[in-house]
Amino acid sequence: MTAPFPPDFLWGAATSAYQIEGSLDADGRGPSVWDEFCRRPGAIEGGGDAAIAVDSYRRWRDDVELLAELGMRAYRFSIGWSRVVPDGRGRIEQRALDHYERIVDALLERGIAPVVTLNHWDMPEALMDRRGWVDRSSVDAFVHYAESVARRLGDRVPWWITQNEPWIIQLLGYQLGIHAPGIADLGAAVAAGHHVLLAHGAAYDAMKPLVTGRIGAAPNLLPCVPASDSPADRDAAWGSDGYVNRWFLDPLLGEGYPDDMRAHWERAIGGPLEVIRDGDEAAIRGRSDFLGVNYYTRRVMQAAEVGPERPFPWQVVRAPEESRLSDEGTEIVPDALRELLLRLHREYPGVPIMITENGLVSNETPQHDGLVHDVRRIRYLRQHIAAMADAVAAGVPLVGYTHWSLFDNFEWSLGYRPRFGLVYVDYPTGTRIVKDSARHYAALVAADGDLSAVPEHAAAESAVDSLGAFG
Repeated sequence: MTAPFPPDFLWGAATSAYQIEGSLDADGRGPSVWDEFCRRPGAIEGGGDAAIAVDSYRRWRDDVELLAELGMRAYRFSIGWSRVVPDGRGRIEQRALDHYERIVDALLERGIAPVVTLNHWDMPEALMDRRGWVDRSSVDAFVHYAESVARRLGDRVPWWITQNEPWIIQLLGYQLGIHAPGIADLGAAVAAGHHVLLAHGAAYDAMKPLVTGRIGAAPNLLPCVPASDSPADRDAAWGSDGYVNRWFLDPLLGEGYPDDMRAHWERAIGGPLEVIRDGDEAAIRGRSDFLGVNYYTRRVMQAAEVGPERPFPWQVVRAPEESRLSDEGTEIVPDALRELLLRLHREYPGVPIMITENGLVSNETPQHDGLVHDVRRIRYLRQHIAAMADAVAAGVPLVGYTHWSLFDNFEWSLGYRPRFGLVYVDYPTGTRIVKDSARHYAALVAADGDLSAVPEHAAAESAVDSLGAFG
């Protein structure tokens, strides 16, 4: 099969600032909500933090060279919000902007397109004086930050992502409290999710005169399928789709928040959604030049009774027994990615799509030869590229794919146990080892995604035969 990807397709890899940078006290950086959250006993598996992470704030030049040697055409990375606005409001830290400007220029010099994310969850801790995203003032704080970055880099960055995974911010950060800032409150959650979207719209308006590139957001989308053919389970799958997907897609790309999910939220919190004011949906709508899609898996849904621990009438159930799973127990379903892309094209026609995250927890370590033979990640890559190829052949305007992640890194509340990287990191020493999957991916990028040109079991050494360990 020859993949129908154009020569200018953006093949790349992705990271986020807090997960790789370390250097939390460098260049005037202020504390973020994750700094504070990591101090909570038991909040992070293994008790770790991101003080060093992958040490990429200091080693960014090595990282750019690695991207170039792998032949990547795009690099999705985030700017540390708490580095640029240490106090949450007011003063802009120019040293932080200098740092990210150097990265952008180095990428462009090597023909690598910067895909810049503004909020990958590291809100300044100072904004928690008003409960962070719960308070409407967070919108103005984000716009102030976005404008400052756009003024410095707007003439060079071709792709901007305002918000990463609004549902995860809402769910894990404000509904369940298992991510920073650790709030567990339904009313706070729906307010936070709304303000994240409102901040996207406001930042878009502020940035548009300052940038030459395209601006979008990157929700994580999970196709929701019923556990059985029963009407109750089908209703549960549709309700879950509203909760996870349509609640964010419809305001961004459609006509506003879906009525059925609005009713679910009102029942859950026991009153009207007063946080959504007149004019808010109009201020979000139509402000997406493209859609970033973070895709990992699907949700298998079953009807369930509402109760103290279940605010909505559905629940996630185990994947079918025959399913393949990641080392984190996540079902691997490449066909669901194809169907998701077709759905997005059908329901929001004409919107360019970039896969901004897609990856696998596969915890292989170096073997006797010093290399990491992550065969499962190679298979995962190929199957998802095949799914994308089918979607492109069907007319989906897919413009790029940035694999998660370039490195093994700090995986939020899960600490350093899950390994998503194309590049293995020995955390005590910082040594990087290019995995077999990175070599294979590099060969696929060189072949414009043509799977037939790179057999699954090919060593792919010709593309990157000089890559080994980087101390």
